[in-house]
Amino acid sequence: MKKISLFVLSGLLLIAVSCKESEFTERYADPAKVSQTTIEKQYTGFLGAANDYILPKYWNYFVALRTSLLRYTQAVGWPNDQGQYVPGSSGVESVWFNYYNVLAQYRELQKVYATASADEQKEKRIFLLTATVYLYDYTQRIIDLYGDIPFLKAGMLSTNGGDYEASAAPFDGADVLYTKMLDELKAMSAELNTITLNVGYQKSFTTQDYINKGDLTKWKRYTNSLRLRMLNRVSGAAAFSTRANAEMAEILGNSATYPVVDANDQNIQINIFNVNTPINIDDFQGGLEGTGWYANTAGKKMIDHMNTNADPRLPVLFEPGEKAGGTFTGIDPLATNADQTLQTNGGLIAIYNRFTISRNKFLFGTIFNAAQVSLIKAEYYLRTGNDASAKTAYETAISQSVKYYNGILALSNATGVAIPVAATDAQIATYIAADGIAWAKATSSAEKLSLIANQKWIHFNILQSYENWAEMRRLDLPVLSFVTDASNNQTLPPVRWNYPNNEITYNNANYRLVADKDKLTTKIFWDVK
Repeated sequence: MKKISLFVLSGLLLIAVSCKESEFTERYADPAKVSQTTIEKQYTGFLGAANDYILPKYWNYFVALRTSLLRYTQAVGWPNDQGQYVPGSSGVESVWFNYYNVLAQYRELQKVYATASADEQKEKRIFLLTATVYLYDYTQRIIDLYGDIPFLKAGMLSTNGGDYEASAAPFDGADVLYTKMLDELKAMSAELNTITLNVGYQKSFTTQDYINKGDLTKWKRYTNSLRLRMLNRVSGAAAFSTRANAEMAEILGNSATYPVVDANDQNIQINIFNVNTPINIDDFQGGLEGTGWYANTAGKKMIDHMNTNADPRLPVLFEPGEKAGGTFTGIDPLATNADQTLQTNGGLIAIYNRFTISRNKFLFGTIFNAAQVSLIKAEYYLRTGNDASAKTAYETAISQSVKYYNGILALSNATGVAIPVAATDAQIATYIAADGIAWAKATSSAEKLSLIANQKWIHFNILQSYENWAEMRRLDLPVLSFVTDASNNQTLPPVRWNYPNNEITYNNANYRLVADKDKLTTKIFWDVK
């Protein structure tokens, strides 16, 4: 069990667009200082518990991602050093602790919901359903990082009356949890199609749901898009392949019953309306731009790919080094530390665009977007022999991705840095037809899969780092080169994270049952290549 506090009894509520921080404080009690809650308030408290790892935040990027996933995917460049492929313990623990705080908030929601009358449960069912979708999204991320995790009996400290020993939870198999979530998400997708909220509860749901603002159709899209992602993730595992293809066909073959995120105006995200409220991106600029920390320096392979193919996202996502003469250059992962450092300190290396990304105070927290879903579709259609549909989905994804980043650019009001020019439709069309991008230029399924993987990698970059690393491990694409670290047992990037020391110490009896799997080289069950 976690040594840290595992639950907060009430939650943050949605702030109005015009709401000042003082008004927020006056209207809604500090959740750590109250002893009673309601289904509605606990719902928003549950959503809010995950904010620091959904919204772009300093700690997530600087501590958890900077020296791990951003490097394993070469979404950034960095100077080679000893021990560079071992995930930092602070980042590993912070991600783990946040997830279990979120899970404990969910258990508290379940607890409050269970004590409500049958009529209240019926009227407020939407809160529990959508909370479960959100939890399963986060749970997939954690499974994909660690493998087996405590879940079915985890987060029960409050339910168990504060009894720590009774609340020590066993680790559940990653494949078992995937099965459970896929089963329940399918059932919830069907149930969401039957729900009708009366005016009063619709208003309440709209107020408390700061992700989709009470839009039931968006929750349906979220649910089915999550199902697509999970099914595609396990499609290569023998025990799941038949189910994956069958259920993906069902979802994609009936958009009326199973709507997904098909367009950028349907994207699922946490928007920033007022930077002076608790829903903000904190010191993301400091986390990404820290001098000498290599959190935002470009990697050579991504920059080379974008340069070679005249990627219209290049000047929106990146800016040239200060002394690079307008040339985009990335850090070569195979160069020496001295050369890598010299280039960076000499102002020759491109960085993520400060106007678009690091100084954009309205940069939202990405949950699901249309380009991501279209790339899943493209892979599914390719795998099942529908080349025409695969091509359409692939090209649609590229257009959606470019316009997605144009949209992020348009949100920014940053000052003191150059404003990049948004990509045009003509540039998108030229890019789609480029030799290294065009679907027709690929002569085999393997080459077409590589095209899809490259677009996932560029689209996800640093903004969807967890998803990026999962997909790259599953596909082993794009192919990246790394210097071997002979100074450490972990000579190359790992395929999972270790469990944090706190879990090993305080849940030791259960940990010992999975200790033999707790290696950086142990693949997650869906990683079969």
